Amino acid sequence: MYVRLMANFKGTDLDVHPLCLGGNVFGWTADKPTSFAVLDAYAAAGGNFVDTADMYSAWVPGHQGGESETIIGEWIAARGNRADIVIATKAGKDEPMDEPHVRAKAEASLRRLQSDYIDLYYVHYDDENVPLEETLGVFDALVREGKIRHIALSNYSPPRLVEAMAVAKREGFAKPAAFQPHYNLVERGVFEDELQGIAQREEIGVVPYWALASGFLTGKYRSDGPAVDSARSETAAKYLDDRGRAVLSALDQVAAEHDTTVAAIALAWLAAQPTIVAPIASARTVEQLAGLLPMAEVELTDDQLKVLDEASAGS
Repeated sequence: MYVRLMANFKGTDLDVHPLCLGGNVFGWTADKPTSFAVLDAYAAAGGNFVDTADMYSAWVPGHQGGESETIIGEWIAARGNRADIVIATKAGKDEPMDEPHVRAKAEASLRRLQSDYIDLYYVHYDDENVPLEETLGVFDALVREGKIRHIALSNYSPPRLVEAMAVAKREGFAKPAAFQPHYNLVERGVFEDELQGIAQREEIGVVPYWALASGFLTGKYRSDGPAVDSARSETAAKYLDDRGRAVLSALDQVAAEHDTTVAAIALAWLAAQPTIVAPIASARTVEQLAGLLPMAEVELTDDQLKVLDEASAGS
C-alpha cells in the first residue's frame, strides 16, 4: 500500500505529516472534549502538524481569541507530547505588526500553548503600515531568543512576498520557511498565477488553508442532496455552479477508483502540486477526521491528475 512520506520544509528540520490538522474549529464548533478526541485520533494516525492562530475563535460571541491555542496547549500538557508535535500559530490581524505588538502576541501564544517555543510562527496578515524590516526583525529576534524555531508568512500579495524575502536576505534575518495561501481545487488562480512561482524560486514550503473550500470539496454540499446545516454551509454553497459540479463529479470518479473519500482525493491533489508541503484541513469530529486521513495513502496517477485539473480549469 502506498503511504505518503513525512514532508519537510526545505532548509529546516521540520518533518511533518502530509495532512496539517487545522485548529480553527477547536473552541468553536468542537468543544474541549471533542477537540481532545480529534487530536488524539490524529496523533494515533501518525499526525504531528497542527495549525492554529491567536485570533481563533474571536468571531464567536463571548470569545476573545486564543481559545484554540488554549485547547491545544491543554492537550499537549495532558499528553506530555510537546516534542512530538509541530505547532504552527499566527500573530496579527487587527493589530499592528510592530515590535511591541508582535512580542506581546508571541508571549501570549506561548502561555496559552503551555510551551516555551513555537515551531512555525506566521505573520498572519501583511501590515503595510509597518516596515517589513521591523516586522521581520522582531520575528528574527524571537528566533535568536529560542522562542520560535522558524518564521512563516501568510496572506501576502505576490509583490509583498517578493519584497519580504528580499528584506530577510538583505538584513540577514532568518529566512521565512513557509507560506500559507488560500488554495484548493476551486480556488487556483491567485496562487498558481504568481505565488507558486515565487515559492518555487525562493524554496518556501507552502501550506494551503481552506484546502477543502469550507467543506465544499468534501462533497457534502450538492444541489441534488439534502441541505447541510453547518457554520460554513453558506460559504461552501457559493461554489455550487457548473464548474463546482464538474469538480465534484471528477472527485467522485477518482475517489471511486481509489475506494476512498472525496475529501481525501481533494487533499491528495493539493499534496501533488509543486511547492506544497501539507494542506490544512480541520475536523470537528473524529468521524470527519477519518474522511481526511486517507489522503496520506493516495497516489494519484497522471491521468487522474489530468481529470481533476481539467474539471477545475478556470478556477
